[in-house]
Amino acid sequence: MIVIGLTGSIGMGKSTTAGLFADEGVPVNDADKVVHDLYRNEAVKPISEVFPNTVVGGVVDRQALSQNLAKNPANFKLLEEIVHPLVRDREKGFLDHHHEQGTPVVVLDIPLLFETGGEVRMDKIVVVSCAPEIQRQRVLSRPGMTQDKFETILARQMPDAEKRARADYVIDTGQGIDSARAQVRSILNELSKQSGLANHA
Repeated sequence: MIVIGLTGSIGMGKSTTAGLFADEGVPVNDADKVVHDLYRNEAVKPISEVFPNTVVGGVVDRQALSQNLAKNPANFKLLEEIVHPLVRDREKGFLDHHHEQGTPVVVLDIPLLFETGGEVRMDKIVVVSCAPEIQRQRVLSRPGMTQDKFETILARQMPDAEKRARADYVIDTGQGIDSARAQVRSILNELSKQSGLANHA
């Protein structure tokens, strides 16, 4: 089984690209969606103990948590110590399941793949990228996003150029969805030839 690590900075089109892999029949484990789910389940109790005012109605209030972290950036570390092991448990369950099923290729969609040292667990790394002006335009058009917030997020992420340099494949999403889809198919075709897997085209 080939494990692809999919990553990319904010606004690069990573979620859309994960969807394109899924469209080709490749199972995707989305770390962000896992965290959303954990905030309603396993992570609620440990987060309520460390960040008491961020749990509302039995679930973690992401807005309240964001505000806490904005005021106390050092708390990111505390949050990661709670959440990362839970995310890894879910990821292991996903991989074990598909290993047993004989799935040829899976994607682990991990926003902070390099920043958390996750690349060592991957067979191939796909980095999603686009021109900085397209990235900025996409991010600043999101509801509630500000220039300051954007800069804070970027500061926590490895620079795009470094990610691209460390990737096995780069998908440029700046040319539109059809181009990105063609790039995804090309990667899957190449991997299928390398490993003798069934053709994905």
